[in-house]
This record gives sequence, structure tokens and C-alpha cells, in this order.
Amino acid sequence: MLTLADLVFIMLGISALVSIPATILAIISRDLIKAVIFSALQSTFYALMFYLLMAPDIVFVYIAVSIGFMSMILILLIKKVGRYEKY
Repeated sequence: MLTLADLVFIMLGISALVSIPATILAIISRDLIKAVIFSALQSTFYALMFYLLMAPDIVFVYIAVSIGFMSMILILLIKKVGRYEKY
């Protein structure tokens, strides 16, 4: 029978495994808006990991800064330089 601690560790593992492809997709994406979306997705899974580690104060700050503020700044910068990365 699984205990609550076992479920927390399973959820931590799943969050870590799902955040890795989101990070890779953010790095290789040539569409910069999609890269920001993948980065926000990765940050969401990191926030879930912080919540499961019982750090709600860090979760609130991390969500506000990483998902909200950083994404907004990056989208404003993308509007200035162009959406697609050219090699």
C-alpha cells in the first residue's frame, strides 16, 4: 500500500520528468513565443515540485516571477525583435 510520502515522491518524479522535455523544447524552438510557453510550462512543473516539498511561500513568489513577470517581459521583447529566430 502506498503511503502519502510515497505519492509525494512519485509526483515529484513525474513533475521532474515532464519538465525536462519542456525545457528541451524551449531551447530548440525557433518560434520564440512557443519557447516562452514551454519555459512557462517548465516553471509550472517546478512550482508543483516546490509545493510538494511544502514550500508554499516559494511557490507564490516563483509563480509570480517566473511564470508571470518573466513571460510578460520576454513577450514584450519578442515584439521588438521579431517572433522567429533566424540562423
